[in-house]
Amino acid sequence: MLSVIGTGYLGATHGACMAELGFDVIGIDTDATKITLLSQGELPFYEPGLDDLLRKHVASGKLRFSTNFADLAQADVHFICVGTPQRKDGNAADLTYVNAALEGSAEHAKPGSLIVGKSTVPVGTADGLSARLAEINPHVELAWNPEFLREGFAVEDTLRPNRLVVGVQSARAEEQLRDVYAALLKNEVPWISADLRTAELVKVAANSFLATKISFINAMAEICDAAGGDVTVLAKAIGYDPRIGNRFLQAGIGFGGGCLPKDIRAFMARAEELGADQALEFLRDIDSINLRARSRIIDVAAEYGDLKNKKVLVLGAAFKPDSDDVRDSPALDIAYGISQRGARVVVNDPKAMAPAAKRFPDLEFTDDLLAGAQDAHLILHLTEWKEYRALTPADFAKVVANKVIIDGRNALDGNAWRDAGFIYRAPGRPTLTPKK
Repeated sequence: MLSVIGTGYLGATHGACMAELGFDVIGIDTDATKITLLSQGELPFYEPGLDDLLRKHVASGKLRFSTNFADLAQADVHFICVGTPQRKDGNAADLTYVNAALEGSAEHAKPGSLIVGKSTVPVGTADGLSARLAEINPHVELAWNPEFLREGFAVEDTLRPNRLVVGVQSARAEEQLRDVYAALLKNEVPWISADLRTAELVKVAANSFLATKISFINAMAEICDAAGGDVTVLAKAIGYDPRIGNRFLQAGIGFGGGCLPKDIRAFMARAEELGADQALEFLRDIDSINLRARSRIIDVAAEYGDLKNKKVLVLGAAFKPDSDDVRDSPALDIAYGISQRGARVVVNDPKAMAPAAKRFPDLEFTDDLLAGAQDAHLILHLTEWKEYRALTPADFAKVVANKVIIDGRNALDGNAWRDAGFIYRAPGRPTLTPKK
């Protein structure tokens, strides 16, 4: 039997997937409303494929949920899957939930069981938790097993991961984790065993590297705009080099969501604490370039006239497609920035309008794209949903007041929009104008 402490995005996914692997799983959370919803087989967020998995294993009884830590007493392995949000007084990670999860699980864990952290934490956190665990329950050991989930692909990434990383303090702890993941290891998933600190660092290092690639290509897009180059061709050319690869080289409005931005900033805070000054400056530059990619889109929008009292249609609210996550969403950040210039901003998103409206109640939201485009001064494409790539530009040409579309994701067919009479702009690419 396994337990999962924290039933948010990570915990609900991990619990359902462990049940899929054959384990009996108990999910623990202090949020009674969330527990009630999950116990009914309903998710409080959108993630493709997870709802079916959840309903399946709740119905079978293999996956249960509770607000009582005592209910995890019979589990052999306990996974800490709580959030580590950015602290309100700075960039550092708030470890309140991690500490509480450790305390609650340690109090009830049976001798010989293993507590495993999956939450993303600053390096050195596990050392402190291990010391506290020894005080509460010296017969239980701590390990670390960072998650590498991509929103929109969380089930796939859990059941078919590209690697499994574990930070352990004993051969016994490693063997317990090998037993948990035995079904995955049969498929020759790479297994990396490390010390606690290295395991903690692997996650933030991986996120920082991905963020670096995104910020790099956005810096190149800015140079292409200044020099008259085409960043999409540049990215394709350098991506053929196997040392570089073509993933995460799509210039646009940068990264967002609940992981990359806050993890980069928490890493910055920890680097400063450790006195790693060059690493700190490097991470600061990554964050700065990313934020600059957002403000540049607002500047481009302003090139097409005073935005005051103009209607602007924004395509996308989620930070990425196949998700309803609007945390640190570049799309919403830009939409709000445009509204601060006096524009009337109307937002559409296939899945994220409810959470977006809750976060930005002053923006308008619509399910009807053509109605949203009626008399629009600009259209901004800011989240790369497949639904937006399937739009017919000619339909929008009939209703807008000004035929200009800014493709913040470099994902639309610019020629199709140009042929419909639109000026097509995208970061790092030459402007396409209608043929005369």
